[in-house]
Amino acid sequence: MDECELVLFISGIACGISKCYDDDELALMASVFSQLGDTLATIAAKRDLCSKDNDTVSDVV
Repeated sequence: MDECELVLFISGIACGISKCYDDDELALMASVFSQLGDTLATIAAKRDLCSKDNDTVSDVV
């Protein structure tokens, strides 16, 4: 799946979900998924940083 297909897939899911829930429920789900995305980005950044720190230590030793 390329980038455009992924965007269309996610948009399709969002449209489908929006037909099943009211505005308050959609707002809550949007907040939950936003927090999930931010948390995953934080974890990925921390892993990347730790990996670079370990590479630096290996280069010195």
